[in-house]
Amino acid sequence: MKREERQQLIVNLLVEDKTVDVDDLAERFSVSKMTIHRDLDDLEQAGVLRKVRGGATIDAGTQFESDFRIRERQDGEAKVAMAQEALAIIEPGMTIMVNDGSMAAVLGEMLLRKRPLTVITNNAAIMERLKGENGITLIALGGIYSAKFNAYFGVVTEEALSRLRADIAFISTPAVSGRLAYHMDDNVVRAKRAMISSSTKSCLLVNHQRIGHTALHVMADLADFDTVITDSAPAAAVLEEFDRAGIKLTIAPAQDQA
Repeated sequence: MKREERQQLIVNLLVEDKTVDVDDLAERFSVSKMTIHRDLDDLEQAGVLRKVRGGATIDAGTQFESDFRIRERQDGEAKVAMAQEALAIIEPGMTIMVNDGSMAAVLGEMLLRKRPLTVITNNAAIMERLKGENGITLIALGGIYSAKFNAYFGVVTEEALSRLRADIAFISTPAVSGRLAYHMDDNVVRAKRAMISSSTKSCLLVNHQRIGHTALHVMADLADFDTVITDSAPAAAVLEEFDRAGIKLTIAPAQDQA
């Protein structure tokens, strides 16, 4: 088996199980543990996973978020449910901003139902889907391309956002704890903050599994958002904290209820 093929199979296992064990992988592929370590090193350098003692994981850490190619294959039903809820906020004729991320990419796919729209985005997946579509005025933000996030960031992105205005921005986050939303990458944080600043309203999208976690950088206070959408109710203590802080939390209904 070629190295590239073995590494792709490791990625597939990570998508299914979120963690892999060096001993198990060595036995599965009939190779040495050293070979598996080299495979994991390659994938870690590519930003696909993070190594932990005895194996690797794609679970987000305070300084790690898995590659876009991994995330777009995870939690499909939750993403669709949240995207449908977000879509209900949008009215034809609006100018909207949509940030990077696999969650946002699902929303981007649905925007065609609300045309005509002006869509401002740094998300390459949304750019690819919406380009050339009738009824969509697509403003694609340039900048430095990040394969890890499949989006554009940096000074060029932020400068463009400072000169644009939208009715609403849809912002996703990999971590929420207390009243704060977090992200592990400073370039991503700056782009998201610029979108919030350039929009009349803003909406935060967060998987309920990410509530109760932190990352390296504080991105925003939840009070900065007009609404927060998640796919399932978090713990009662979290709901009480949100209620005390006046944070509007919307629970997206399951797909079969939508």
